[in-house]
Amino acid sequence: MDRDQLINAITPEAYERLLYAVETGKWPEGTPLSVEQRDSCMQAVMLYQAKHNVNPDHMSISTEGEIVFKSKAELKKRFQSNQEDIIRVNPNSDLR
Repeated sequence: MDRDQLINAITPEAYERLLYAVETGKWPEGTPLSVEQRDSCMQAVMLYQAKHNVNPDHMSISTEGEIVFKSKAELKKRFQSNQEDIIRVNPNSDLR
């Protein structure tokens, strides 16, 4: 299987599982990844993002294959329209 076939075979659901695995070091079911699995998952995530990620987050791979970094101000502006959807929690408050 070549690179393009691999990218085209990854469904959005499979991408979410791979992304979760890369971010947490375990599969959604809780099974830990080996170093080799994590490396392979990371490569698959980056290839998928390079083809499908038209609106990259803070740090990800754009469709041009470039690593994209967004500033705090850019992210704040992007999410400002969704203010009513954000729940703010004071981590120092007593939740009992």
